[in-house]
Amino acid sequence: MNLPLVSIITPTFNHENYISDCIRSAQAQTYSNWEMIIVDDGSTDTTYSIAKSFAENDKRIQVFTQKNIGIFRLSETYNFALSKSKGKYIAVLEGDDIWLTKKLALQVPTLESDDSSVLSWGRAFSSNVDLTKDFNMNLLINRDEKILTNTPIMSATKDFMFINFIPALTVLVRRSSLEKIGGFIQNFNLPLVDLPTWQQLSLIGSFTFIDMPLGKWRIYPNQVTKTYTIQITEGFYQLALSFYQQNKIYFQSIQFDVSNLHQYYSKKLVICYSRSGRYKLIRKDYHGARKDYFTSIFKFGINEPFWKIRSVIGIIFSLFYADIESFTKLIGRKSYKK
Repeated sequence: MNLPLVSIITPTFNHENYISDCIRSAQAQTYSNWEMIIVDDGSTDTTYSIAKSFAENDKRIQVFTQKNIGIFRLSETYNFALSKSKGKYIAVLEGDDIWLTKKLALQVPTLESDDSSVLSWGRAFSSNVDLTKDFNMNLLINRDEKILTNTPIMSATKDFMFINFIPALTVLVRRSSLEKIGGFIQNFNLPLVDLPTWQQLSLIGSFTFIDMPLGKWRIYPNQVTKTYTIQITEGFYQLALSFYQQNKIYFQSIQFDVSNLHQYYSKKLVICYSRSGRYKLIRKDYHGARKDYFTSIFKFGINEPFWKIRSVIGIIFSLFYADIESFTKLIGRKSYKK
């Protein structure tokens, strides 16, 4: 039996401590017919040389390097790797993540047996930097099988307006489907390609869901989702509004109104700006903290009054250059200060 080729796309940047584990997890797959396209985004450490050393001993691995273009041009890196790949199926494995050994072996048959399915995905562990502690994701709670499998087609579309519940490192995409939507998508100044891409794929085919963990990704205190929280939330809001307009007839047919998006993201942004003010207060950026606190209070309507009160307290502390974390500990709340 001829096994279809799987192309593994691996973007990486300054992952010298992790890239070896990443590549070894691909080599450890029980499914052997794969190629790995590693694209180093101008690392300033030894990531590229480490990856090259693996490629010298494994002809399935190709390594490319480029001048650093960063996370806000991530789709260019992904689509460059896609252009160099030859597989019937496309998998994503970023340079600091790892797969479990049966990942591909579990997924390829699901797509081979169902031509209507555009992607396969599953659960994942999120882990600390050293991968010494694993814990299950909770994003799948309260989602029924229709949403998890996008069956019938577009069953998951509405959910993608609010949250990305599919871990990118678990995805195996049918190449023809990915090419049909123009490859990996990045827009609204978001530092990611997964959610916009899954949104468009949800319009053209069903998913297959593997109800078990397929990989692990590392959690960092300074990772993109924490550093750019406001920007990402605002980007998700604009993406959701655009996606709604593109598919307005469908959303109206399921009695979903754009006001639902306004209310949801207004609440999210009140919280985001309040938390951002607190982070800046910790860093003694008092002017920046007040700016974010004022935005939390006076924008986004009357949503989340509790968080608006917290922002008022934050402003008071910023005016007196006070340590809000000491107060936080005193009242028994979690401190964000390391």
